[in-house]
Amino acid sequence: MTPHLVPRPLVLTLLAVLTGCASLPKAPSTPERVPVLFVHGTDDNPGAFFSMFPAFQEAGWPEERLYAVRLHPNNGQMPIEVMAYQVRRAAESLRERTGAERIDVVAFSQGTLSSRYWIQELGGQPRVRRFVSISGPHHGTRVAYLKSDPAIVQMRPDSDFLRELNRREDPFGDTEVFSFWTPLDATVIPADSARLPGATERTFRVPLHQMMLSSPAVISATLEALSQPPRP
Repeated sequence: MTPHLVPRPLVLTLLAVLTGCASLPKAPSTPERVPVLFVHGTDDNPGAFFSMFPAFQEAGWPEERLYAVRLHPNNGQMPIEVMAYQVRRAAESLRERTGAERIDVVAFSQGTLSSRYWIQELGGQPRVRRFVSISGPHHGTRVAYLKSDPAIVQMRPDSDFLRELNRREDPFGDTEVFSFWTPLDATVIPADSARLPGATERTFRVPLHQMMLSSPAVISATLEALSQPPRP
């Protein structure tokens, strides 16, 4: 009768474990994802990121490490500085909940200015690893002349608010910054107002301002920006 032979690798592994000489090999682990705070724009809400959330979860972000802040009021009736304090509260809550030292921020339209004010003026920079600006009116938009609400006035080209926000040569320190925008934007006018000095910049031929958040190309670029290894 032929004896049952146990494969040699298995025998060696069992002996190593039983004698304490080695441990079983560990299964490869998924890299921990940095928490992401999403910041919406004027007349918007967290639902603006309805296409991004599933994409992030598919890419490995646990739901508890994704949070979209709800800014109030969302119609421009309060200055952008007020929105920035709300961004700061949301960011600190996300950090505390996840235990993360730094988070990533994905912001859209006016939300990019609220986020920048928190990062630059309210001590947020050391808390932010990467900042992705999507169609932000960093140098103003002529559309802002159509309304006189405080936050809208602040988004006019060469406003006091924007001059102050853009006065520094290196406002982001070691925070990695990305600027994604469309040259076809009819809300941020001129469209290249969305450019940020020093940022990694990409343009997408998306026909409408709001469609930037549902564009597969923009979503893919955002995931790529937040997934890449740290810069040397």
